[in-house]
Amino acid sequence: MHCCQVVMPGEVPYLQAWNWQKQRLHLGLANPKLPDGLMLLTHPPVYTLGQGGDLRWLKFDPQQPSREVYRVERGGEVTYHGPGQWVAYPIVCLKRHRCDLHWYLRQLEEVVIRMLAGFGIPGERLPGLTGVWVEGCKVAAVGIRVTRWWTYHGLAVNVCPDLEAFAEIVPCGIADRPVGSLVQFCPELTMAAVGEALLSSFAEQFGWVYHPLPLERWLSPKKSDNNDT
Repeated sequence: MHCCQVVMPGEVPYLQAWNWQKQRLHLGLANPKLPDGLMLLTHPPVYTLGQGGDLRWLKFDPQQPSREVYRVERGGEVTYHGPGQWVAYPIVCLKRHRCDLHWYLRQLEEVVIRMLAGFGIPGERLPGLTGVWVEGCKVAAVGIRVTRWWTYHGLAVNVCPDLEAFAEIVPCGIADRPVGSLVQFCPELTMAAVGEALLSSFAEQFGWVYHPLPLERWLSPKKSDNNDT
C-alpha cells in the first residue's frame, strides 16, 4: 500500500488550483520520496483547452468569451469545469505504479467506472476515445500531463453541472456525442456522496492509504509527512 496525501479545498478558481498542482509537482520532481498526492475540488465556471487544443471547437469568439478560458499543458481539446462537477488532480509518481501513460489513463477511467458501479450506474469506455460514458452520454473527461513520470491535471466527473455551458463548445472535440450528468441516471445523487465514492475508488485502484493534510502542508510537507509507506 502507498500513502496518498489528500486535500479537498472546496471551490477554487482554476488559476489558483493550476498553480497548486505545479507547486506539488515541483516538490515531487525535487524529492522522489514525496508521497502521491490527490486534490479533489470544484471550480467556478471556466473553459480549458489542452496544449494542442483546436480553437475551432469554441462556439464563441475567444477574444470575447462568456467565461474564463485557459490553455494548459494537458492533452486533449476543450472542456468545461464548473459547480456541480468534481475535478480530481492526482499528482502521482508512476515509477511507484507503472511507467505507462496508457495504463494510467485507463486507471483514471476505471476509478470512475467502479465509482459509478457502486451507485448502480453502468459506465463504459468507447473504443478510440478517452473518458467515461453512460448510455451514450459523456459523464467524465480525462486529460493529463506527465513530467519525468510525475502526473498532473486529471479527471472531471459531471454530477449535476449546468449542461448548457457545454453548448458553447464542442466538448473534447467530439461533435456527435452528448455530455451528460450523473443525476440524469440517478436523480438522488449528491456531490457529497459522489466525492466520498471517488476517494474510495481512487484508493482501491491505486492501492492508497489516505493521509489528509491541510492545504499549506500539502504544498509544503514536513519531513515527517514524506513517507510513502
